[in-house]
Amino acid sequence: MASITIWHNPKCGTSRNALALLQHAGHDLTVIEYLKTPPDAATLARVAAAVGGAKALLRTRGTDAEARGLPDADDAAILAAMASDPVLINRPVVIGPGGTVLARPVERALETI
Repeated sequence: MASITIWHNPKCGTSRNALALLQHAGHDLTVIEYLKTPPDAATLARVAAAVGGAKALLRTRGTDAEARGLPDADDAAILAAMASDPVLINRPVVIGPGGTVLARPVERALETI
């Protein structure tokens, strides 16, 4: 089975469902609770590029991203904000041999296999 990494927030239903989907499929998983162990700037930039840019990875719901003007900011500003405040990272991010996706809807997680 493929080795898969998931950036996970256990408080998020979508993240829990994506994790359960991958576990049920029997994949070797590395679970990173990104709020406790945030990605470094280089990893964050690489993942953002893989999912369509920093705006695609930006979580606006339940955050102050809009108040900060981040939806209209450039990638560098968004990535800097995410690096300093990982709650701004949308989830779940799933990284596997088949690619990197923002697993919304959760079935997208299977695209990484």
